[in-house]
Amino acid sequence: MRTLKKVVVNKKAEQSIRNGHPWVYGEEITFTDDAIEGGEIVDVFSSKNRFLGSGFFNSVSKITVRIISTNANDTFDRSFFERRFGYAVEYRKSCLGGNIDCCRLVFGDSDFLPGLIVDKFGSCLVTQIMSLGIEKRKDMLFSALIDTLRRNGEKITVLYERNDVAVRAKEGLELSKGYYEYEGLLTEKDSPSSEITISENGIKYVVDYIKGQKTGFFLDQRFNRLCAASVAKGKTVLDCFTHTGAFAFNCAKAGAERVTAVDISHEAIRESERNCELNGFDNVDFLCEDVFELLTRLYNEKDRTYNYIILDPPAFTKSRSTVTAAYNGYKEINLKAMRLLPRGGWLATCSCSHFMTDALFRKMLADAAHDAGVSVRIAEYRQQSCDHPVLLTVPETQYLKFYLVQIV
Repeated sequence: MRTLKKVVVNKKAEQSIRNGHPWVYGEEITFTDDAIEGGEIVDVFSSKNRFLGSGFFNSVSKITVRIISTNANDTFDRSFFERRFGYAVEYRKSCLGGNIDCCRLVFGDSDFLPGLIVDKFGSCLVTQIMSLGIEKRKDMLFSALIDTLRRNGEKITVLYERNDVAVRAKEGLELSKGYYEYEGLLTEKDSPSSEITISENGIKYVVDYIKGQKTGFFLDQRFNRLCAASVAKGKTVLDCFTHTGAFAFNCAKAGAERVTAVDISHEAIRESERNCELNGFDNVDFLCEDVFELLTRLYNEKDRTYNYIILDPPAFTKSRSTVTAAYNGYKEINLKAMRLLPRGGWLATCSCSHFMTDALFRKMLADAAHDAGVSVRIAEYRQQSCDHPVLLTVPETQYLKFYLVQIV
């Protein structure tokens, strides 16, 4: 007999849950049992008292219930979450050819673990928790995750929490960073280096999981970098917003004649130069400059050095309210790039914002091409790497757009 407290939702939420979306908003709830604690797992029912699912409850959050199961027979003990982690690990092994040395192991709602991100860099796990339900069960979940990985033959020596993302405030959670203590894990007292060397697509990178952006390295462009490299041989490449140099190095490895990697951050350029030296590339140079200003200057100077430009900017929008401004920003850099490129030149262009939808991004590309007085043809369209899977019923899990186009 189930003993979980009860939440009743309206018809809109009922239909959404039945259609596979796991979020219930506060205004969709019509009844709750008394004294439900934040982070508690509740059962969700329709107005006709039909079971819809179970999820984490948080009255502080706009998303008041996050569904984790629609099976009325599930009990939410350690074994339940071990199964979830087991499914996540097995999926990554399947889609990544058995090698999970460097990947996203858990991707929130896509793995039915809402609000939990886990990236694996060799023997190091870097986590982010963005839901109260996960936070309340952290000890149980982390031990289950580590034990699951170790049973799969993975050596785990560090788990570092990067709970320094602003979205935690929306769940009523404080921001924090630090080593997690568990059997066999290094702690801050051990003074381990926060740097670890990883290999992606046969290229080495130094990842700083404490100081680096997000969890230390952007894993979601793994196969897009290979795609970008597929047309790089013999090209002169301008890699804009290079960050760790990943697109630049993939192109260099593929035989680009010359690659210029650009970023406004001095720290990013220093790290990219370090990674370049680590791999021994001699066909890459670096430029610390604002990309918008650089593209304008090259156009004004009638500089036609580059026949391949890569645009991988940070998210220009993180909400619907700023989509118009973001659209204009994306259009500006793509228009400038299209004007610089010769006929037959190549452009790889990306957006990592969910709110900049694929339809809107395509419209932006068409508008930019029109204003540049060129035509473009799409060679490839891609999304985030398979270790960041898209759940078909949850559009929010799809965020990355990658286009490889030719100017014609």
